[in-house]
Amino acid sequence: MSPAITSEATPAATAEVAMAQGLSSSEVSQRLASAGAARGRPTSRSYLSIVRANVLTVFNLILAGFGAVTLIFGDVRDALFLGIIVANSGIGIFQEARAKRALDRLSLLVAPRATVRRDGERREVAVDQVVLDDLLLLAPGDQVVADGAVLQASDLRLDESILTGESEPAERTVGEQIHSGAFVVDGTAVVRVTAVGERSFAAAITGEARSFRHPRSPLEHAVNRLLYLLVTLVFALGILLGYALYHRHVATHTAVATATAGVVTLVPEGLMVLVSLTYAAAAVRMSRRGVLAQQLNAIESLASVDTLCIDKTGTLTEGALRVIEIVPVAADDELPDALRILAACSSTQNLTLQAIAAAYPGVSQVPLAEVPFASRRRWSAVQVKEGTFYLGAPGRVPIGIQGPIVERRQQEGRRVLAVARGTEPLAASPPELPPAELQPLGLVVLAEQLRPNVRDTIAFLREQNVEIKVLSGDAPATVAAIARDVGIPVDRVSDGEAIPEDPGALHEFAAHATVVGRISPQGKRTIVQALQDQGRYVAMIGDGVNDVPALKSARLAIAQGSGTQMARSVSDLVLISGDFATIPKLVAEGRRALRNLQRVAKLYVTKSAFAAFMILTIGISSDAYPLLPRHLSLAASLTIGIPTFFLALAPSSGPWSPVGFVQAVARFAVPAGFVTGTGVVASYLFALHDLNLSVPDSRTVALTTLVANGLYLVMALEAGGSRRRSTLVAGMCAVMAGVYVLALLLPVTQSFFELTAQNAVMIVTSVVAAGISIGALALCGFTLSTGKAPATEQQLS
Repeated sequence: MSPAITSEATPAATAEVAMAQGLSSSEVSQRLASAGAARGRPTSRSYLSIVRANVLTVFNLILAGFGAVTLIFGDVRDALFLGIIVANSGIGIFQEARAKRALDRLSLLVAPRATVRRDGERREVAVDQVVLDDLLLLAPGDQVVADGAVLQASDLRLDESILTGESEPAERTVGEQIHSGAFVVDGTAVVRVTAVGERSFAAAITGEARSFRHPRSPLEHAVNRLLYLLVTLVFALGILLGYALYHRHVATHTAVATATAGVVTLVPEGLMVLVSLTYAAAAVRMSRRGVLAQQLNAIESLASVDTLCIDKTGTLTEGALRVIEIVPVAADDELPDALRILAACSSTQNLTLQAIAAAYPGVSQVPLAEVPFASRRRWSAVQVKEGTFYLGAPGRVPIGIQGPIVERRQQEGRRVLAVARGTEPLAASPPELPPAELQPLGLVVLAEQLRPNVRDTIAFLREQNVEIKVLSGDAPATVAAIARDVGIPVDRVSDGEAIPEDPGALHEFAAHATVVGRISPQGKRTIVQALQDQGRYVAMIGDGVNDVPALKSARLAIAQGSGTQMARSVSDLVLISGDFATIPKLVAEGRRALRNLQRVAKLYVTKSAFAAFMILTIGISSDAYPLLPRHLSLAASLTIGIPTFFLALAPSSGPWSPVGFVQAVARFAVPAGFVTGTGVVASYLFALHDLNLSVPDSRTVALTTLVANGLYLVMALEAGGSRRRSTLVAGMCAVMAGVYVLALLLPVTQSFFELTAQNAVMIVTSVVAAGISIGALALCGFTLSTGKAPATEQQLS
């Protein structure tokens, strides 16, 4: 940024800025040596928070409590489930820590940078290299990385929402203090750093910049509702079982074993770990494709999006522009000189000015005054000794008789800007509209290049029933032409200045408009909010300061890696490579996560339904409980724990839906759990009372029935997937069955799990009981041959 003299700066401040060379290299080295640099925080969750999230859960606390009681009053072998807690937590911590390291490495590519003046030169440095008395040079989209005093400002407006909670940008002038954590929305400034490190907001920049955004994904909402139901069930049935044991005056040792077997089985101990594990693994996979997940749930959330709002420039088109034509008004052709002055003297070099400077390079000079470009105004101006020159959208800046040319070029998909000259000096406070008595000089026409594979990406999104809306500050005709080129059906083209204020009319406008041009940043936010008010799950893709309000309002915010610091900081996903074609891969990854986690949840809730059935039937009776806690730990590991670990991370195909998640899980789990429970109880009571087998023998028969039913349900659940996946699952279940057979045969496992050697009667009873209960499951719709779930579940899918 040049040391521009503006109409807002005082003479003293102007002189200070003009003469200031910034710190010297030796002064910077001295300050860094004395630990005066701002210290940024990690760009992702800390290791402590990862450990806390995986260990200190409600279910882990419940299991730990029962584990402690078992160790004190029961059989130590029945506390085997404590090892499962440690294993689950360890796996979750390992995977999330692995994801953290991958994301931290990737985040360095989009980490905020500071522009400073040192030794009289403009330099870019890392945030932690900013020191006291540095001169920060701020432009739109920049992050304020340290506290400081404003020495010079030109129409400076800051987004301080993460500091004050105010959503509207705040104007800041010369002499005022600004704080780290804010973002520059409009204008430019030179700021002298007054506080860094722990004495300023800088230490909290990275975390605070996104702390206001942590939208829960549909899956998280559904899983939370499910967990609330299960916690209620655990406490209600736990109290019921405890009362029954107390009322029957059961011995402490037996009561502890029965209560632990009943309540611990109700707890879906690995479900939350697998949710976190799936998110972390997806984030690692996406990082390899150049996508930074700043919220781990963002990839799954993208799979739920039904409406995608996108900016044109930088998303549908390449970020770079080029001048292809200028159309002067008069024959004397003053237009090229005006373009040289505008490009060389403007302190904020956006893409448009960079393109003009490349085509019409000029000699930089200090402007007498300047109005930087702002999205809300859609024009900029510089005042030099030759006069005052204006550049902006046609209509905001007068175009004279060139209206038909403007319309024709815009319909061809070109970006058209008007250039005019004024005779009056710029006002101290820039108005929303330029003066009316300007002299039109002509037009500058710029072209944009479509991004590679953008048509394929749009086609994929349309096939997935995602509605696409283009929101751009360019002219509606220009935006509509680009939208048609990439394959977006343009049903209605609207002007952002026509957005209605009436809520009903606004909702109708937002629902039916496909392309909205000349839209302000606040207008983008209004459209996004109106769509969400209608129950849509809206994602926003953008890269500029003008996209930030909409990015903040959207359920899912996606920024281009080449975008402004402000846009990247508030986004959930950052496309490091800026490749819009990555979106289909993200959608596929998210939907894979949804399908797998829905399958995993069904198995865990089936276990809870089975435990509830056992408590309500035999748990409150006078008979000995059919299974010991160690039996249930063995069965859960073989039929749920180990299989779901692989199912949650494996490739998948088939239908999915975030709608009705809890109902779909319940429609699978409740009948499956109750039928399995019926088979286990029936086999146990038949062996105990009709065959007069001992309690250990009867429990072995019940456990065999339970394992057979559990493995069958795993295969039935995967029957609707691909043939390859179904074959792999069947092979995995065969291995688990083999492990169980070994546990029945080996003396050491027989002793530890209190299993008995199988005789002919026990084998026949186990096979018949398992066959009958599996047949009952098949009659309920849990089949292997049709590859379909029960009919009630299909309705929700």
